[in-house]
Amino acid sequence: MAFFSVIIPLYNKEDYIEDTIKSALNQTFTDYEILVINDESTDKSKDLVLGFTSEKIHLYNQKNQGVSVARNLGIEKSKGKLIAFLDADDLWFPNHLEELSRLYHNFPHCGIYCSRYKIKMTKNHFQIPYFNGMDNSYNGIVKNYFLSNSPFRVTWTSSLAIPKEVLKKTGGFTPEVSNGQDLELWTKIGIHYPIAVTDQITAIYNNTILNSLSKKNINSMKLMNFDQFKILEQQNSFLKNFLDLYRIEYALRFYTFGYRDRKNFYLKEVDKQNLSLKIRFLFCLPPFILRLFLKLKNTLKKAGVDFSIYG
Repeated sequence: MAFFSVIIPLYNKEDYIEDTIKSALNQTFTDYEILVINDESTDKSKDLVLGFTSEKIHLYNQKNQGVSVARNLGIEKSKGKLIAFLDADDLWFPNHLEELSRLYHNFPHCGIYCSRYKIKMTKNHFQIPYFNGMDNSYNGIVKNYFLSNSPFRVTWTSSLAIPKEVLKKTGGFTPEVSNGQDLELWTKIGIHYPIAVTDQITAIYNNTILNSLSKKNINSMKLMNFDQFKILEQQNSFLKNFLDLYRIEYALRFYTFGYRDRKNFYLKEVDKQNLSLKIRFLFCLPPFILRLFLKLKNTLKKAGVDFSIYG
């Protein structure tokens, strides 16, 4: 039985998967297994994985069903006490699992263990996330998870590990959800368990792939059901404010591409106090202006400048 099971969902990442696996194999903490779940890739991704000879690596293949089903299969096949997730285009520093192991032993009753991370904006430009109400040097249990989980996410998928028992109790990822499935699960866990974070940066989030939103794929997104949190939101204003950020984001995405009904569906549940002047202004703009903002965002992103029109 391994201490960590590292789960890597894989779909058409031939340009990244070798470096990702190498970063997982280069860990100073050695008690772990790697489960690569190939979601019916159509490029050379699978062959590149088969090129590794490490006994730590186990490759499983499934019909194309999306990242939620792939991660759930990895959880089902895993033998580790803690499940660490690693997306197929992200990277770990050698101390990643060691830091998460130390955090687990110092705070053994948490639902999620997180390291700090940096965001790769361009080849040579990185962004360091910061969190509300939490100093960059803080190490320990997050005092107010839903407050601190913005403007950047404390719980970013490739920087965290979760006890397998917690995943079993919370039911894993919702297979039907195709966008925000990680947000949904981390929210469920954050409601019922404390969250711990290290003060060490041990992972790199690859944010160099341009936003691929279009009118066609935005309307095919299957999002989480916010109603499951409705009662708890009434009892926790920080949870309400946090989820409203995503209701607003989804509403703006749909409005940008002309889906007013879906915009209204998400916006109607948002507390008016959470609608800033900036957000109100954006909803007053014609959708084609917002689409121009998205094009500008992608252009600036190539130069290492990132901004959001959603919040």
